[in-house]
Amino acid sequence: MKSRDQLYIDGQWVRPKHGGTFATIDPGNESVITQVAAGTAEDIDLAVNAARRAFDDGPWPQMTGAERATILRAIASGIRERQQELAELEVRDNGKPLPEALWDIGDTAGCFDFYADLAAGLDGHREQNISLADERFSSIARKEPVGVAGAIIPWNFPMLMAAWKVAPALAAGCCMVLKPRS
Repeated sequence: MKSRDQLYIDGQWVRPKHGGTFATIDPGNESVITQVAAGTAEDIDLAVNAARRAFDDGPWPQMTGAERATILRAIASGIRERQQELAELEVRDNGKPLPEALWDIGDTAGCFDFYADLAAGLDGHREQNISLADERFSSIARKEPVGVAGAIIPWNFPMLMAAWKVAPALAAGCCMVLKPRS
């Protein structure tokens, strides 16, 4: 697997300010899968500032929910097209069984589809009721882009947990800074 010693900030791959990397380890055999970029507080500041500029001046928050939904559905489609490959990477990265990883990746795609539908459904409305299986609870989605969302993803469900954070933020019109576990 190719080493990735850069961070994706402001629409481009850049080296971390201090050039550090760390090894990601296959828990099944303790071999190094690859080296990845190790960002610092300075890199995080660059990412947050870029995301803030994107939110203030970029097209994403100004797009309709239907326009954002088209992109979210394309992400879901791309995930489905590479489901086997992504699941195999999940197995190597965190040691879960392949059937569980396949389910997680399928659910990841489904998450982007769910929020795509929600984004499109909120066009012209500020709120939308979300039906739940348990009638004792209620849920309301509110379109309220607040700016830059930040998330840290745990080691045990990296793709799915990322989707649970990224998809709703993007659907609402927010920009995102995502930090995987290290």
